[in-house]
Amino acid sequence: MYLEDVFSFERSLGRAKGIEHVRPMEKHLAKECGFGGSSSFAWVILCLLMSEQFPHYDENDFETRREQRESRSAKSGGSLRGVIEFIVILLVSFALVFGVVRPFIVEAFYIPSESMVPTLLINDRVLVNKFIYDFTEPDRGDILVFESVEGDGQDLIKRVAAVGGDEIRVQNGQLFVNGEPQTEPYLNQETPDASFFGPETVPEDHVFMMGDNRANSADSRVFGPVPYENIEGEAFLLFWPINRLDILL
Repeated sequence: MYLEDVFSFERSLGRAKGIEHVRPMEKHLAKECGFGGSSSFAWVILCLLMSEQFPHYDENDFETRREQRESRSAKSGGSLRGVIEFIVILLVSFALVFGVVRPFIVEAFYIPSESMVPTLLINDRVLVNKFIYDFTEPDRGDILVFESVEGDGQDLIKRVAAVGGDEIRVQNGQLFVNGEPQTEPYLNQETPDASFFGPETVPEDHVFMMGDNRANSADSRVFGPVPYENIEGEAFLLFWPINRLDILL
């Protein structure tokens, strides 16, 4: 490094770091090199370059305040972009769930009554397949969520006891479909049913819905068969509470 480079470095270092920080270091280094406390900073730097006591200064390691500000600005800009990306992903997720998944594919429902005890208890949560009956028809034993036929806008959940064309009757709590007694292991045995109903033939494109808690269920014996257009989907999974997690068959 030439002498004029040393003086140039003195000036640039003084501007970048502030002369109040440079001068105390100058005096200290001047003493170390034997120049006393009043030698110019350029001579001190020359001493540094010639001495083996001090490491060589690499200008590439020096960072100005402007560079520091630009670095902080770049970091803050990256953080802002990350926040924006997260918000966009969140909005797209909500749009998919509430615009596609919930109306057309799967929806969660809670159980408001005891009509399906012991299969489903009050405040249980179930997942409902909302598109399955676009490809097939309801069958006996399916657990369906459907809109009440009484026009009150309520969603109900019951089990299919009979389908279109079936003749149904209940005799002292025993269900008969087309004259055949039905085996129903899912019924509430703690409160046996002793009711009578029918016989009645279920219209085509309708289902006859009954609760598993047969003695404490207002179902198709009260409001009649349910048309297909009122069916919202098939409950297939009991997911809450977690200790009752179960597939509904």
